[in-house]
Amino acid sequence: MFGFISYYRANRIFAALPKTRGLYNSSSFILKFNPMPPVLLKRAESDERIDTHTRLPGKGWFSFELSSESDLHHARYWLNQAYEASAKKAAK
Repeated sequence: MFGFISYYRANRIFAALPKTRGLYNSSSFILKFNPMPPVLLKRAESDERIDTHTRLPGKGWFSFELSSESDLHHARYWLNQAYEASAKKAAK
């Protein structure tokens, strides 16, 4: 992905953080779920920092927008969720 640093677990990409450009703005990054577990999707839909508008509900790329330092804790949480989900998919 041009302008991003991609993060992988084994051979599965789970996140991309901006290096030279952002997807929507310079303070957002993207996470990949294939698919996002239903409980996590419900949480994502109630989090205004996450864009859940994808072609297939709960599947694909989701953006997370940071607006303050206090969002870092939540950003780490979502990065960890994407990391863990990629391991479950790779194990199959």
